[in-house]
Amino acid sequence: MASFSVVSNVSAVNAQANLTTTNLGLQKALERLSSGYRINRSGDDAAGLVVANQYRSEIAVLTQGLRNAGDGLSVLQIKDGALNNIATLLDRLSTLATQAASASSSVDRTILDREFQDVLTEIDREASVAGLDQAEGFSVFVSADGSNGTVGGQIGAVSTAALGLTGLNVLDAADAATAVTTIDAAVATLGQAQATVGTIQNRLQFAMSLAQSQITNTKAAESRIRDANIAEESANLTRYSILTQSGIAALAQANANTGSVLALLR
Repeated sequence: MASFSVVSNVSAVNAQANLTTTNLGLQKALERLSSGYRINRSGDDAAGLVVANQYRSEIAVLTQGLRNAGDGLSVLQIKDGALNNIATLLDRLSTLATQAASASSSVDRTILDREFQDVLTEIDREASVAGLDQAEGFSVFVSADGSNGTVGGQIGAVSTAALGLTGLNVLDAADAATAVTTIDAAVATLGQAQATVGTIQNRLQFAMSLAQSQITNTKAAESRIRDANIAEESANLTRYSILTQSGIAALAQANANTGSVLALLR
């Protein structure tokens, strides 16, 4: 024979406990769906939160490193443009010196030398504007990978002094011939600076490509840990909503059963 207690309604207590658990699950599903995160606080997954935060820190470093590399490329493009201009100016110096070196030339060497000196002045001006008047240890921080996190190199100066062009003139054939030889050596020196700039540009482009790939993969890794599974949480929301409704109905039925027993006792 079934027994009923009017002092302790065990069915109602169980229904209430189950309803509380269901409500917690419903709140959790709603929170995850509204935030998009599986981990909203350390209590959700302490170990997972630590790993996800480490990934987020790595992403921040890589993202800034990517910006640094982009800024570095912009600076190098300015230097590369100046180097190309200086190469053109050296070509003009060679032309003037070669013309003046000819003993049979009927051109007034004073006029040639005036342009020659103007070109030398322009080389110094462009080298100064582009920051190439002194040797520079150029470096860009692209990642926190210790000694491998920096890309750079030593860019040589290309001022007239650094190129060995100081004091040159084409006022007579002998000086002009000397200038031709000196300018040839300057072209080689300039080529070394151009090669260094080109090498650093290529390395930065490779570093940017790698950083972008690392950012993408690290974001995916963080997402797998931190982000909510929307399909799963939507299913949980439906499940807990149904359980909440059935739990409320069960609690009402349990209380109704107690009321029926009390009615019989009156």
